[in-house]
Amino acid sequence: MKLLWLDLNSSYAHSSLALPALHAQIANDSTIEWCMVSATINENIGNIVQQIYHCQPDIIAATNWLFNHEQLLHIVSRAKSLLPNSSVILGGPEFLGDNEDFLRRNKFVSGVFRGEGEEVFPIWLKVWNQPIKEWSSIPGLCYLDQSGKYQDNGIARVMHFSELVPPEKSRFFNWSKPFIQLETTRGCFNTCAFCVSGGEKPVRTIPIEAIRERLNVIHQHGIKNVRVLDRTFNYNSKRAKALLDLFREYPDICFHLEIHPALLTEELKQELATLPKGLLHLEAGIQSLREPVLEQSRRIGKLDDALAGLKYLCSLENMETHADLIAGLPLYHLSEIFEDVHTLASYGAGEIQLESLKLLPGTEMRKRAKELGIQYSPLPPYEVLQTQEITVEELQTAHYLSRLLDGFYNTSTWRGITQTLILENPHFLHDLLHHLIETDVIDNPLSLEKRGLILYNFCKSYYPDYLIQVTIAWIEAGMSLKKIPAEKVRTKRQTPPKNWQIIYGTYRENLRLCFLPTDEEGNGYWFGFESEIQKIEPVFKAVTL
Repeated sequence: MKLLWLDLNSSYAHSSLALPALHAQIANDSTIEWCMVSATINENIGNIVQQIYHCQPDIIAATNWLFNHEQLLHIVSRAKSLLPNSSVILGGPEFLGDNEDFLRRNKFVSGVFRGEGEEVFPIWLKVWNQPIKEWSSIPGLCYLDQSGKYQDNGIARVMHFSELVPPEKSRFFNWSKPFIQLETTRGCFNTCAFCVSGGEKPVRTIPIEAIRERLNVIHQHGIKNVRVLDRTFNYNSKRAKALLDLFREYPDICFHLEIHPALLTEELKQELATLPKGLLHLEAGIQSLREPVLEQSRRIGKLDDALAGLKYLCSLENMETHADLIAGLPLYHLSEIFEDVHTLASYGAGEIQLESLKLLPGTEMRKRAKELGIQYSPLPPYEVLQTQEITVEELQTAHYLSRLLDGFYNTSTWRGITQTLILENPHFLHDLLHHLIETDVIDNPLSLEKRGLILYNFCKSYYPDYLIQVTIAWIEAGMSLKKIPAEKVRTKRQTPPKNWQIIYGTYRENLRLCFLPTDEEGNGYWFGFESEIQKIEPVFKAVTL
C-alpha cells in the first residue's frame, strides 16, 4: 500500500509535526510505502497536483488547519479526480468540531480524524479499505457510511503520550528549518473558551530525562531555536523549574515558551532572573487587561496576578517578553484595547501582538457565539466580524492598530521612540493611525527605511519635540545620512569636542564621525563609524558635555 503525505505549509519557515509524529510510530512497517509532496500555500496548485498524480498513491493524507484549508481542498479535490480509487484522509485542528457538514460538502474526502492521531492512525491504515466492517470502532474517525449516514467516533486522545516514538526519529523530520518544535506536554489545564486546547484534558507529560535525550539530538543537528509547544509552560511550577535547569545545559539554543504570568511563583521568578541572556524568548498570554473579559473567556488566573507577573517578566533584561491582546473577545471595547496597549507599553513589553479573535472549530466560544452576540466568518480563518461591544468599523480600526504596532512598536529600530511617544502623548496612537490611514499606507508592506521616513515626517508635522529621537534611531539603524531624517546631521570634517560623555563603544581616531546638534550652543550627539557612514551601524556614541 502506498501512502502519500501532502505537507502543505503556510510558508517555508513553518513545518508541521504531523507527518514525522505519525510516521515515527510505524516507520518499521514494511507494508507501507511512504512518499511526500511538500509545498507552501503560495505555490502553483497544478504543479503540486502533478507531483501527487505521479506517485499514484492508494492513500492521500494531510493535516488541515486554519491557513492551509482553502488551498488544501483545491489540491486534494483535483488529485481525487485524477485518482478516483485513492482514499483521502485528513486530520488536524479544522476537525475538532462537528464534521458532518464538511464531509457532505467535500465528498472526495473519505474521512477525517478528530483529535490526536499517533495511536489511531496506524489502526486505520490496517483497515483503510474496509470501511463497512472496521471503521466504526476507530476512535476519532468521522465519515459518511455506505448509506450516506454520518458516523462520528468522538475524539481521539493519546493517553500514553510519554511512550510515543519522538518525531525526531522519523526520516521525515525536517532539520533544515530556522527553528524546530518540541512538545514536552500535551493538553492544557486552562479552560479558555476561545482556544482549541480549552477542553484538552488531561495534561500529559514527558519525563525530563527523555526530553534531555531529545535535546541532545536536536543540539547535535546544530539547531539554534526551539519552540516549546506546551500550551502553558508554567502550569506546574516545579516541572517548569526542572525544564529551565535542563535548558541551561544548552546555552547556544534559544527556547521559545508560552508562559502564564498569573502563575509565576517567587521561586520561578528567581530562576528566570538568573538565566543566561538570550536563553529564553517568552510569549506571555494576557489577551485582555479587563477582568470581566477574562472571566467571560473562562481564563484561569486573577488579573492582578497576571499584571504583576507580566510587569515582572518585562522588567527582566536577560530575556524578551511578548504580550498578546485579542480584539473581538466578548465584553472587550475598542477604547479598552487602546488603553491596554498603553499599559503594555508602560511595562516595556518586547512586542505587543494584537490579533482578532477567531472562533475555531471545537471551541466553547464558537458553540456559544449566538448566545454571546458574536458574528463571525463561516469560512477560515473564522474571524469575528462584530460583537455587542465592538462594531465592524471598530474591529477594522483594531486591525489597523495591529498593523501600526507591528510596523513601529514591534520593530526594534523604532520601538524606543514609539514607546516614548505612546507613553508621553495620550493621543499619539490615534493620531499616527489616522495619518497612516489617510495617506493610504496602513495595509502596505513598508521597508524599515520607509517606516522611518513616515515617522519622521509625521513627527515633524505633529510632534516636533521628538524629531531628535527619531533621527537618533535612524542613525543607529545604519540608515542613509543623505535622507531627510538625517537633515540636521553634520558629516564633513567633524572633529571631537573638548569634552564628551561616551554612551557606548570606544573612540578611535580612525573612526568617521558625524554630529547631530541639539541646540545652538554646539551640544549634541556624536556617532562614530568604521567606514562608509551610510552603510553600517555606528560603533561609537557620545554626547557633548
